[in-house]
Amino acid sequence: MDIQWYPGHMVKAKRKIREELKLVDIVIELLDARIPISSRNPDVDVIVGDKKRIVALNKSDMADPSTNLKWKKYFEKKGIPAILVNSIKGTGIKEIFAVSKELMKDEIEKLQKKGLLNKTIRALVMGVPNVGKSTLINKMAKRSIAQTGDRPGITKSKQWIKVSKNFELLDTPGILWPKFEDEKVGLHLAFTGAIKDEILDIEELSRKFMLKAIKEFPDKINKRYNVELDSNDVDSIINIIGRKRGCILPGDEIDMKRTASLILDDFRSGRIGLISLEKPEDIL
Repeated sequence: MDIQWYPGHMVKAKRKIREELKLVDIVIELLDARIPISSRNPDVDVIVGDKKRIVALNKSDMADPSTNLKWKKYFEKKGIPAILVNSIKGTGIKEIFAVSKELMKDEIEKLQKKGLLNKTIRALVMGVPNVGKSTLINKMAKRSIAQTGDRPGITKSKQWIKVSKNFELLDTPGILWPKFEDEKVGLHLAFTGAIKDEILDIEELSRKFMLKAIKEFPDKINKRYNVELDSNDVDSIINIIGRKRGCILPGDEIDMKRTASLILDDFRSGRIGLISLEKPEDIL
């Protein structure tokens, strides 16, 4: 299943981010804690350069807790502070502010010695579509300012947002990259909703997800759907799930598209369980 999605506005967004980096002190790189590899733009190191950076592992409440800690240690070993975040509930927000101030400590002290006492820290939030950038900004600002949506690609224009007396954030459009060299990257982004469902074969995507699920977390699938798992007959499993959930067409046929959407929605909402699709050892 070849998945590629690179809308024209993303070329412009990438160029704008490069320009706007000159205006900020810190980059907050927002990743999906379930897929930190796939949700991390491979160009980010080149784009960001030596700019101070924080990795915020969003949706950590939907990922495996022990794997979350492994990812936190992974980034910290690379010299990048990593924070476990739930942008909806606000988990990790205070830590983002605290770490940002710590990263800017030397610069702030230098300015204070020159008599500039109210340095405003300016941070840029970047990440793939639908990773939760606008939700994070709204939670940090304690009010609804940044545009949000449950579809990728909602944020399209630059927004400077004052979130506290001495802290401003720049929201940016989500950017993907021109080509996914590894099919797993495209699949993982599609599984989590970073790529628009409208351009995907949802039925085939659901089959791919179920194949991975049966292999890597069969207990969670069995608990959610109470079905016998057989990796050699995924279509039958999806059929059974569809029948159990009432996804029936006239003539007693299973509505495969509706069933596929149901399965993917169950994963994306966390109803199947706390699942990490990627682990640090996958890239060692």
